[in-house]
Amino acid sequence: MTTPRTALVLILLASVAIIAIVIGAQYIGGLQPCELCLDERWAYYAAIVVTLLGLVPRRNHARRAVLWLVALIFAAGSVLSAYHVGIEQHWIAGPTACTGGLGGASSPDQLLKLLQARQPVQCDVVQWSFLGISLAGFNLIASLVLLVFSLSAARRRGRR
Repeated sequence: MTTPRTALVLILLASVAIIAIVIGAQYIGGLQPCELCLDERWAYYAAIVVTLLGLVPRRNHARRAVLWLVALIFAAGSVLSAYHVGIEQHWIAGPTACTGGLGGASSPDQLLKLLQARQPVQCDVVQWSFLGISLAGFNLIASLVLLVFSLSAARRRGRR
């Protein structure tokens, strides 16, 4: 049986590992993140801070409350990741600043403005995938696993 403290430590370690992997992929692997990729990292940053703070109290009921907050963070992260996957698969339209073409410019000045407003890395272009799953897809899987784990740990009643 996993105690709330152990669950917080595992979530902390997973969050740190995921951030290390994506930063390594960026700076060592050369995969530049799009705007949504950068936004998706915030769930892990928040989870790291919250779990560290959650390790301070000694009472399990306080730690369970922190686990509920972590579950909420990963629920939001899952929604954002699912949105990103939908954009990558062209199921839904993404933000105009990071998706789509440059059509519609009626003058060179307007084309220049469109180019200047466009993000260097497009949100609807998969840069890397493994077994057909993009990084946004893996992030969705990780967020859902951490969400379920957080909920499960928060709901458990155990010994102190």
